[in-house]
Amino acid sequence: MTSATQTQPVRFLKGHGTENDFVIVPDPDGVLDLSPAAVARLCDRRAGIGGDGILRVVRSAAHPEARHMADEAEWFMDYRNADGSVAEMCGNGVRVFARYLQRAGHARVGECAVATRGGVKRVHIAKAGTGSPEGDVTVSMGRARTPDDEVTVAVGGRSWPARHVNMGNPHAVAFVEDLAHAGDLLTEPSYGPASVYPDGVNVEFVVDRGERHVAMRVHERGSGETRSCGTGACAVAVAAARRDGTDPAATGTPVSYTVDLPGGRLVITEHPDGAIDMTGAAVIVAEGTVEPALLAGTAAD
Repeated sequence: MTSATQTQPVRFLKGHGTENDFVIVPDPDGVLDLSPAAVARLCDRRAGIGGDGILRVVRSAAHPEARHMADEAEWFMDYRNADGSVAEMCGNGVRVFARYLQRAGHARVGECAVATRGGVKRVHIAKAGTGSPEGDVTVSMGRARTPDDEVTVAVGGRSWPARHVNMGNPHAVAFVEDLAHAGDLLTEPSYGPASVYPDGVNVEFVVDRGERHVAMRVHERGSGETRSCGTGACAVAVAAARRDGTDPAATGTPVSYTVDLPGGRLVITEHPDGAIDMTGAAVIVAEGTVEPALLAGTAAD
């Protein structure tokens, strides 16, 4: 791999899915070595480009972690969190990644596959004007687990029962009367029992907006309140379906919930076999090059 101290500028794009934003770095041959520090600098909202993470675009055959998926998906989403740490998957990130593939001519309207550390994700790109001006993108999010744990979350002296939903990461979903009751979600809500979530938990606060239509706020562990959380929206839809008696496994009928987040709207559909689809907008907003000094950490203060 080429060192992040290379002398040539690196091309990037900026995109978001319901305001969950990412720096996209095309690297088809897998030659660019982005260190954790370089990723953190790119994601810095004051001194870098700014983003919730990095989507490095690599051919599956060119990446050692993805070669075994190359027959199913040509492109691998090498996702990094804003702090530079490696992550398995990001639902909103997959939608933005697919939009980049379409923009670059690597994917067309219809079905495509994206390799991730969490496996191959199936994606559907809708035609322009379907759902959003660019066309919505749907990604298969896998299946939820709903353990029968009795959980409570609390903020500012108020407490609520919550449903434990696991989407590959843990969620505690609480239905409340007013989203303002969630208070300042930059501060982590308290929850219990602690033994249910030994590694922390994402906490969703949810209100009803209409039939199969909810709104939510979320505190993501380690990040505070965020504008959007794809797995959180899926967890909320699953919890709402169980509450409303519309569990597809019991009814034999798919169920969809519209979920409003601070950053936009997602539609979550759960099928009788438990498979969950997430649909929403994905937008590319900018394109340019990064100066090598930023990646190397030698940019002037």
